[in-house]
Amino acid sequence: MNGALETNRALIGKPGSRAKLATPALVLDLDAFERNVARMAEHGKAAGLAIRPHAKTHKSLAVAKAQIAAGAIGICCAKLGEAEAMAAKDKEGGIESILITSPVVTAQAIERLMALNGKISDLMVVVDNPLNVRALAAAAAEAGRPLKLLIDLDVGLHRTGIRPGADALALAELADAADTLELKGLQAYAGHLMHIHDFAERREKSLAAMKVLGEMRDMLKEKGLPCDIVSGGGTGTYNIDPEANVLTELQGGSYIFMDKQYHDVAQGNGASFPFETALSVQMTVVSANTKNLATTDAGFKSFSTDADPPILLSGAPEGAGYFFFGDEQGGILLPDGTRLEIGSTLTAMTPHCDPTVNLYDAYHVVRGDTLVDIWPIEARGRSA
Repeated sequence: MNGALETNRALIGKPGSRAKLATPALVLDLDAFERNVARMAEHGKAAGLAIRPHAKTHKSLAVAKAQIAAGAIGICCAKLGEAEAMAAKDKEGGIESILITSPVVTAQAIERLMALNGKISDLMVVVDNPLNVRALAAAAAEAGRPLKLLIDLDVGLHRTGIRPGADALALAELADAADTLELKGLQAYAGHLMHIHDFAERREKSLAAMKVLGEMRDMLKEKGLPCDIVSGGGTGTYNIDPEANVLTELQGGSYIFMDKQYHDVAQGNGASFPFETALSVQMTVVSANTKNLATTDAGFKSFSTDADPPILLSGAPEGAGYFFFGDEQGGILLPDGTRLEIGSTLTAMTPHCDPTVNLYDAYHVVRGDTLVDIWPIEARGRSA
């Protein structure tokens, strides 16, 4: 059995059980999470947009099902392995509508993609290269089932995607001409804009990217090419991109949890995010022998390290701060005149939720001070 799923299971339903968790533990505040999911669903309805949230953030079938129950039309997955995990059926079934937002290019991966396409009713994948289109067309012909595609458009990030204009049009024409492929439309993700702190600057640049996407959509339609789906956006521009009237569905992942990076964006947002911090890491003080210093059991292996250190949320005196103190330990710098006793419990906001989640096997789901469930993170480590 998975230790992370079983270690704290006996605590489920017991009042005060949150404070008794074996740590470090990834904790999900169910009340805040449910409000976040509902608020994005309401935003989509008000904007006339479908919501297709990104599972790369949570990697959890339970979370995906909660989003779909609230009205999401399906999910996005960054990698094929994530999609396979999300499509795997538990007693209530798997996810049937999945968009894979990164190209799938190797022969082995394409073989797996075709197998997945035969298992679920609505699989889509993005493409940005004619060689990939031809390979997918051939594989779909051999598999005997058409594959749905979106053209991945580069609107400035340059990570994936094809240049707008003639190159993208030619790729769309190639895909549409293949009998075994079904062109559905476009994807564009302006990830380089999501964390711009100044709201006015973020709005200006994101709407400019949406304009490029809209022009490409119009170009496809003028040529008689299908473009029923235009998918994109993210948490950082969720309240900006609908203004452009270009997207048909809004991606976004971190809104369900929020983290330090998006907390900083929200602070300078101008129209503040309605999303709450729902995810935290709970840790325990294991040593406190030095003045103004305590050591916890959550270090580099417990938080992503691609951003600033985590923000302490509870358990520490005002003015205390966390710093990385080793693979297994974190340090707490304490103001003069304060101390933390061993066994004390602290919680911290994650620096970057997506890679932090990938360090854990399970969410410890709480309401108030009570552990109410433990949800597995099925797609953890599914990077291929």
